[in-house]
Amino acid sequence: MKKFISAIAIAGLIVGFGGRAMPVKAVTAISAVTSGDLVRGESFSAVYYVGKDGFRYVFPNDKTYFTWYENFDTVLTVSDTDLATIQIGGNVTYKPGVRMIKINSDPRTYAVDEGGTLRWVTTETIATTLYGSSWNTMIDDVPDAFFSNYEMGSDLESISDFDADVAEAASDDINDDKSLESPIVVSIGDDSYDEETYTIEAGRAVKFVNNGSSKHTATEDDEDWGTGTLTAGQSFTRYFNDDGEWNFHCNYHSDMTATIVVE
Repeated sequence: MKKFISAIAIAGLIVGFGGRAMPVKAVTAISAVTSGDLVRGESFSAVYYVGKDGFRYVFPNDKTYFTWYENFDTVLTVSDTDLATIQIGGNVTYKPGVRMIKINSDPRTYAVDEGGTLRWVTTETIATTLYGSSWNTMIDDVPDAFFSNYEMGSDLESISDFDADVAEAASDDINDDKSLESPIVVSIGDDSYDEETYTIEAGRAVKFVNNGSSKHTATEDDEDWGTGTLTAGQSFTRYFNDDGEWNFHCNYHSDMTATIVVE
């Protein structure tokens, strides 16, 4: 992933998002990082939110970041090596209700609802009711490349269709906004997976953890997906969004098999 902006160390600070100063901190051990933390690497100015599902979600720019946070005070620095062990889950979208957005190729202005849902503000009257007489100063341009992070919702055709304060209050943090949940854990031992069958609901993440001492994998029998080689202590997480049944095995130990049932 490309850096958002080059990190420049100056008198104990790093120039990060939009040229704003980010304090340089001692490196935090990856074992101390938990869901809800903000992290960055030693060599990159990009800031990530650590989700409940174990993925890291990137803030695409400073405007997005500052709808959620006022400063960089709580951002932890982890080693670049440790940062790479946290899989990327996607981009953070604007905090609901805080500001409106648009893109250059679309003249319409949108309010941001929960879960990155866009609601077209169809009239100036509605915009004024939501954000006051200076509503036109509450609009940010979002690069076209990031517009696909959002989903289209219903248009705002009356002032009762949307309450910015309610939308903002409903998303206390990014875990809430993205409806993130802790993953189902598949523990891999040296002789077997800890269960023969894992039944989960669609849209849930599954974390495969090598708790053995040997190399292992969890590889779908048709090889449509797999964890790759996991050494002792390593893990891999993927989402299962579609109903179905997936049989998987260990490439190093053919007698190790199990099934994930998504319903």
